[in-house]
Amino acid sequence: MGSLRMDAEYENTLDENAEPVRVLTKGQRRVLGVLVEKALTTPDQYPLTLKAATSGANQKSNRDPVTSYSENAVWDLLDQLRELGLIAVVHTESGRTERFRHYVRKRYPFTEPQLAIITELMLRGKQQLGELRSRASRMVSIDSLDQLRRELASLVEQGYVRSNGPLERRGIEVDHNLYPAGEQKPSFETSVQESVGASPSPASASPATPELPRPSESGASGQETAELKATVESLKSELEELKASMEIVQDDLAQLRTALGV
Repeated sequence: MGSLRMDAEYENTLDENAEPVRVLTKGQRRVLGVLVEKALTTPDQYPLTLKAATSGANQKSNRDPVTSYSENAVWDLLDQLRELGLIAVVHTESGRTERFRHYVRKRYPFTEPQLAIITELMLRGKQQLGELRSRASRMVSIDSLDQLRRELASLVEQGYVRSNGPLERRGIEVDHNLYPAGEQKPSFETSVQESVGASPSPASASPATPELPRPSESGASGQETAELKATVESLKSELEELKASMEIVQDDLAQLRTALGV
């Protein structure tokens, strides 16, 4: 694996003549995601050594699925990413320790929030918007769900992200779109808004199932029902963000224990 000495300006400058990489394997996504995540969250420890990259790839929090890559396997994945032009090997001032840095900004026209979003999706896969915003905000500030939707809309338009419906709907899931042809894409769940009010096809309709009373028959107006559904979805979104925040706290605690040798 060859080594390079490149400055930050080179690392962060988009090469408009370079073709962006549209397909990455599971292992490539995990290792590249680790490099970007650590560059944004722990810059004092970046670029990463092989050991640090392996530890980050196998981290038990904020990863799905949890993996157990060997250092040899991670070395091979780093070499593949280098050949794709997505990373490079650099050296410390002493010149004795090889470290690895990513060149994602050089190969993709992402904004900083989009970089965090793609990284989070590479590390954890499909997510609902609330949890995605909470986790990606560890790397780059994303102030609101509206900002997240704007960034996602651009990524969808560019073909890097897919969703199971309009981003304005609650309960929507999004995922990266970097899957190679031989890898099965995870299926999306049907969002709440898509299922509410949907009429079953004749083949799937069950005559034995009693019909639920209409809102007017149960004494609730259509507006009250819609408000109740919106409240439930808002609470679900807040719960997702709380769960994601707890995972972040656990991740930070695990890193602190490692640093202290506990």
